[in-house]
Amino acid sequence: MNKRDWIVLALINNNNTDLNNLIEKSTYSKALFNESLAKLVDYGYLDSKYQITSKTKEYLQESKPERAIILAAGMGLRMTPIDKIPKAMLLVNDEPVIERTIKQLHEVGIKEIYIVVGYLMEQFEYLIDKYNVELIYDHEYELKDSLYSLSLASDKLKNAYIVPSSVWFSRNPFNINEYFSWYGVSEYIENDSIVRLNRDMELIYCGDEEGGNAMTGVAYLFGEKAIKVQENLDSFSTMSKYNRESWEQTLFENNKMFVYGRLMLGQSAYQIKKYEQLRELDSQSRDLKSKRINYISEMFGVGKSEITNISGLFEGMTNRHMRFSVNGTKYLLRVPGEGSNEIIDRFQEAEVYSVLKGKDISDKIIVMTPEKGYKITEFWDKARVCNHTDWEDVTRSIKHLRKLHDMNLQVNHSFDLRDRIQHYETLRASESSFMDYEEIREKVMELLDFLDTLPKEQTLCHIDSASVNFLFVEDDIHLIDWEYAAMCDPHIDVAMFCIYADYNQDEIDKAIGIYFDQEVSEESRIKVYSYVAVSGFLWSIWSEYKANMGVDFGDYTIKQYRYAKEFYKHVMKLREEGMH
Repeated sequence: MNKRDWIVLALINNNNTDLNNLIEKSTYSKALFNESLAKLVDYGYLDSKYQITSKTKEYLQESKPERAIILAAGMGLRMTPIDKIPKAMLLVNDEPVIERTIKQLHEVGIKEIYIVVGYLMEQFEYLIDKYNVELIYDHEYELKDSLYSLSLASDKLKNAYIVPSSVWFSRNPFNINEYFSWYGVSEYIENDSIVRLNRDMELIYCGDEEGGNAMTGVAYLFGEKAIKVQENLDSFSTMSKYNRESWEQTLFENNKMFVYGRLMLGQSAYQIKKYEQLRELDSQSRDLKSKRINYISEMFGVGKSEITNISGLFEGMTNRHMRFSVNGTKYLLRVPGEGSNEIIDRFQEAEVYSVLKGKDISDKIIVMTPEKGYKITEFWDKARVCNHTDWEDVTRSIKHLRKLHDMNLQVNHSFDLRDRIQHYETLRASESSFMDYEEIREKVMELLDFLDTLPKEQTLCHIDSASVNFLFVEDDIHLIDWEYAAMCDPHIDVAMFCIYADYNQDEIDKAIGIYFDQEVSEESRIKVYSYVAVSGFLWSIWSEYKANMGVDFGDYTIKQYRYAKEFYKHVMKLREEGMH
């Protein structure tokens, strides 16, 4: 039995009309239709008069849909600037997408519904009472993808629909009866699809080829196919290489899916992956309201619909970034991240950019609003960040830092390390998680007292001189994100570059040599080492504060704290050696 045979059987079972009308409705040729009829009779699904048999009725009971699993754990990072609403809860025609899906399932008698939730899971709680659904909690949604989410419901795949929560169905895709296991695709071609539908309605893996049929994420599983997917889920979900994989990986065998493809015509399954897709589907949706979009519209004097190609970029440690286009030109909007306005003085940042204007050092500001902390810059398509493991990149970046310092630019505020430590401790508003914090704090203060005895220049320093803030655009280099910039000892920028790159001592020495053209005094070397220790301590406090705001930087906090401890010892050892 192939897919065509099952479709012919479904047509006969669902329609009280003569065969000629069914042939026309099927879109198959008369010869192919009759071929399937003959096979259905041979297999006992139809009698000699082409009527449904008891075998068909038994089969339909075995294959009948009984439940659904809705996958709703993801963070929806591509929905920028919408970031406080799960995609499942987006309003289309004043109705959450997931509620429409649940109602469509109810229409065909499916009441056993499981929803795998993760990001903002509290927003789904009301569905338990309203629709008697069951929530399954994915606590690893930030680290893993839909394969892991579905594995949490792998024991519920028998006779089940798998449904993504971010697809809006214009017409009900679910049925009272299903005749085979399938995966839904559109006739539209998308570059990020990995399957193509062939003439036999098989879904062939197309890998790196130029596009495939748009994948809807909707599927139906029963029988051996459901068992096979369950086995794959239980196996794959334990392997780290599948952490970021979609659940569709469990459907492949020998470069094709082992379930049939179901073609979902037109916009019957409308995926909402991005802000603009929601805008296209429902231009009046209340969830389209956005301060960021309003700001861009106001600054450029354009209608909101003229803001296109909207997408989020990798979030930095302090801010969020959104890429967009107006009149064919690409831009980047920076907005403050959680708790950053307590750390950053945006008016001081604006002063820095004013001093940098025309110096060929930084990114190009289009507009900046210190009151909001918003900043719009040109977006460079061909830009890449400095690779801190590539010493040619590192050399260019450190020389760019030296170029900045040699300009001896001046602003009216400074970066005082003692004040910053105290300020971040106040913001943290709790004791440190490190058991020896007070002891290390005393040692850091000792290093600051030592630095006060050494001669220091005061010039505009970047402070946040991480390798990711050095952009290479063809032959040019630009240093971006100046929000921490202030007057300070330029040695601190060298130290900051090194600790952000997670350099060991040999690598730090190499960076110091580049900055000083290999003519490094012992005083300069010990100053950089001291700043490595003090800066590591400073950023460990900063990280703990951000953690209290719900932002987790993994092992970054520990690494910075280790710099404080290890380089304090190193500086003390060098000072002792210098005394003898």
